[in-house]
Amino acid sequence: MALHQSPYLLYSDGKGNIFEDTTLYAVGRSAWEAFPISPEDWIELPDGGNLYELPGRHGIGLDVASGELRLCLKGWAVAAFIPPAHTGLYIAAFETTKNAPTLPLFCYTAAGWFNNKFYVSAIRIEQDIRQECAGYDDTKIKSGSQYLTAAFPNNRLVTHLMNNCCNTYSCPAARNFALGRWECPIPTSPSCNANCLGCISFQPEEETIVATQDRLTFKPSVEEIVEFAVPHLINAPYPIVSFGQGCEGEPLLMWETIKQAIIEIRKHTNKGSININTNGSKPNAVKALCEVGLDSIRVSTNSFRKEIYTKYYRPNNYQFEDIIESLKVIRSFGRWSSINYFVFPGMTDTSEEYEALRTIIKETDLNMIQWRNFNIDPDWYLKQIDVKETAELLGIKQVMDLIHEEFPKVQFGYFNPPMERIKGNFETDFAH
Repeated sequence: MALHQSPYLLYSDGKGNIFEDTTLYAVGRSAWEAFPISPEDWIELPDGGNLYELPGRHGIGLDVASGELRLCLKGWAVAAFIPPAHTGLYIAAFETTKNAPTLPLFCYTAAGWFNNKFYVSAIRIEQDIRQECAGYDDTKIKSGSQYLTAAFPNNRLVTHLMNNCCNTYSCPAARNFALGRWECPIPTSPSCNANCLGCISFQPEEETIVATQDRLTFKPSVEEIVEFAVPHLINAPYPIVSFGQGCEGEPLLMWETIKQAIIEIRKHTNKGSININTNGSKPNAVKALCEVGLDSIRVSTNSFRKEIYTKYYRPNNYQFEDIIESLKVIRSFGRWSSINYFVFPGMTDTSEEYEALRTIIKETDLNMIQWRNFNIDPDWYLKQIDVKETAELLGIKQVMDLIHEEFPKVQFGYFNPPMERIKGNFETDFAH
């Protein structure tokens, strides 16, 4: 149901209770600036979303009576984590107090309350249901996990995926693997050649941000990979196997192992799609993988402006130009290229970033943009990359509309598409 007004601001009492302040409309932030949000840019909080208290932060709202922005001093600010398949349009609007703790690595989308419902400033960018809460049956996941660990008792990778990813962290991809469906994760690399500020699997002990999960601690063998990847590709609906996961470093550092695994997998089956999620740092490795049957690539980036990219990724032994070359390489083989585009309102929708994105789409013949929410403390991130002022903003939806208009063949989404979608009707052939 479309809203005819903005929802009301939410605040927390610090004890797990959330209240609405009916004297203030909820507003959103883009970088450092707070803005009123159009009623049409609010949707009901989707199933699987969560609300967070932001300690040490006061919410900013629009005074219902005066129309002026002001702080809510009744408690701490509240933000939403929106589930996969949804992209946030605005960050929660708040002002951080002096000794506030750094926020953990989640997204902080603007949220509000109206007519007994929670609302968030977001859009659904992807119709694929592969990570929807309603599709996960815990009983079936448990039995699937037990079956896999029993079927592959000596496979360290299966043990890692089930005990660590599936049963400890509730990783959606690992849970789908336990259910024998769709995209199966294959972490391979315990090391990385970037030092990302917001790395989810490794943070230095002195850093105020804590990694959300433990990183893979071993190098899997070709045999361990092939042993479970082949049956998944043969038996799963809309099957994909994906190297490069949140619980590892950079998979291209293990490209020789991945290359041999692809060769062995394709000796057994031609079904499904073989994908790699990567920072794109080694174009020659991408070429070698394409030569033996890599079907698709997803290159992650926070920006297509070199200076912004470098401040976040802090690369070792590679440079920004290498990621662009990797995208070109995979397209030279006629394979599918996606970017995992970290959406940060106030950075992603600047006119400079929009122009940089346009350039990259044209240069690389890009197939798809996965508009992913950037999971990071907004204030901490902006300070780390030394952004002090908000540049000219187009708005996230406006950027999407402009890209759609100029590049109608570039697909939008949130997940790696299976081969059925790549080859068929991309818009309607979803997992179900």
